[in-house]
Amino acid sequence: MFRLPFVNQNGIAILDSTSVSVGTEAVTVSFSESSNRWVPTRGLVLVDLVSAIPAGTTDTLPIVFSMNGFTANVTTYNGENWTVADVAGTGFYLLYYDRWKNILQVLN
Repeated sequence: MFRLPFVNQNGIAILDSTSVSVGTEAVTVSFSESSNRWVPTRGLVLVDLVSAIPAGTTDTLPIVFSMNGFTANVTTYNGENWTVADVAGTGFYLLYYDRWKNILQVLN
C-alpha cells in the first residue's frame, strides 16, 4: 500500500491578523510574531481578518501576509493572486500552507 502523509494532526491553526496596510504594490495583512509557532509546515490554517481593508482601495491589488519579517503572496487556484476584490470583508478564511513549496492558497 501507499503511505500517505497526514496534515493537521493536531487540528487547524488559527491566526488573528493584527493590522492591514495599503501600499502601492500590495495590501499587507500582518500577524503577531508569536503566531509563527502555531503554523504547521504544511496543512490548513484558519485566518481571522480582524481589520477591514480600507474603503476605496484599488480592487486589483494583491493580498500578502507578513509575519516575523517574512512576506508571502496569497494565491487562489492556478496560482492567481488573491486580490482586494476577492476579500468579502472581515472574518475567517481557510488557507492551505506549504512552507517547503512556498504555497499560501486561500480555499474558496
